[in-house]
Amino acid sequence: MSADTIKLYRTVEGPVIEIDGTCFKCLDTRWDMLFNHPDPIHHARDAARAGTVIEQPSAEGLMAPIGTQEVWAAGVTYMRSKVARLAESEDAGGGNFYDRVYVADRPELFFKATSHRVVGPGQDVRVRSDSSWSVPEPELALAINAQGQIIGYTIGNDMSARDIEGENPLYLPQAKVYDCCCALGPSLLLTSEPLPSDTPIRLEIRRGGSMVFEGETSLAAMKRTRTELVEFLFRDNSFPVGCYLLTGTGIVPPDDFALCAGDRIRIAIDPIGMLENRVVQNVIQNVVQHAVDAG
Repeated sequence: MSADTIKLYRTVEGPVIEIDGTCFKCLDTRWDMLFNHPDPIHHARDAARAGTVIEQPSAEGLMAPIGTQEVWAAGVTYMRSKVARLAESEDAGGGNFYDRVYVADRPELFFKATSHRVVGPGQDVRVRSDSSWSVPEPELALAINAQGQIIGYTIGNDMSARDIEGENPLYLPQAKVYDCCCALGPSLLLTSEPLPSDTPIRLEIRRGGSMVFEGETSLAAMKRTRTELVEFLFRDNSFPVGCYLLTGTGIVPPDDFALCAGDRIRIAIDPIGMLENRVVQNVIQNVVQHAVDAG
């Protein structure tokens, strides 16, 4: 990592800061304050110096790197996504509006999740009980402070019920927003520089120990810039504790593929890490574990 790159982990024992491969337990447990500090990198370094050196956090102890932030998402930012969504809308008699939004000035932006609907590394994501065709959507997630500045990045999984959305585009909120519909992690990468455009995003789905799908894209395939998406999100909208913005997917499994209970989803973006989750169906988890003392 460069001198201006730091990883933040949210764990069951409080925030952990990783600098140059060394981890420090942070004494300040207010995640929302860490997220919205005027100089988060400098603040993280100060917090690390005041903390205690510890071992790398175990996978079992990691939580989603989110406090009370909302999660929003952008759609149709990659050509592959445009093609898939266009086919869905045409089958439903919806015309070519996904084609039009791909070239329009205004992007597609939609609400994705509150923090209690978000799961972290190693936790279970859900397929809706009324969906028979659901897929993961591996995405770069922007961490944005209350002032609309991108302070870092994490990995996001925007779980989607393609059959529900394809039946009628007005069903998009139901296809996208439900308990355990979003995963974030494993770390929040704080950096003063944008991730390079050639940064790869990799997806693997394993079933019973066998690979059933894998794909790869890169940030270079995104049509819209990250700052453009943030600017539109913050138009006439405020986020007092900041927010996350998923930036769209360029990896879409074939139409004959659907997630099954027990599948393992792995999404890797260097240098953030790898986000792994198991798929469950018809089971509501108690995921209200992200309460934060923001005061």
